[in-house]
Amino acid sequence: MIAIEIPDNANCEPVDLRVFHDLERALPARRVRLERGPGGAAWYDVTGWMAEGRPCAAWVQKVDDSGDGTAFLLHGGDAGLRLQPAGRSAAWRLEDPAQWGAPFLIVGERDDVMMDGADG
Repeated sequence: MIAIEIPDNANCEPVDLRVFHDLERALPARRVRLERGPGGAAWYDVTGWMAEGRPCAAWVQKVDDSGDGTAFLLHGGDAGLRLQPAGRSAAWRLEDPAQWGAPFLIVGERDDVMMDGADG
């Protein structure tokens, strides 16, 4: 079981307690493919984020998705996740307008997540 509760923080909106039934162990994640806007799907670097303002590991884990089968949960630190377009050399920081925060993400396909240490 994975319990996620994100308090009010500078990175993303808070989330009341959410509980997910894990089906596999968590693996470190470094990129996720998302559809944001009219350009279609693109890759984004992802890191976990801590409330004190520093990055930490981001994790992906196969979970039960209520009556819809299975999905993949991306989760990070006590202040959620932080994302930016893939391949940028910018440091992780709240003040960067090309970055944004999310409490967690649910992704439908394993191919939409690149594990840490994978090529690409």
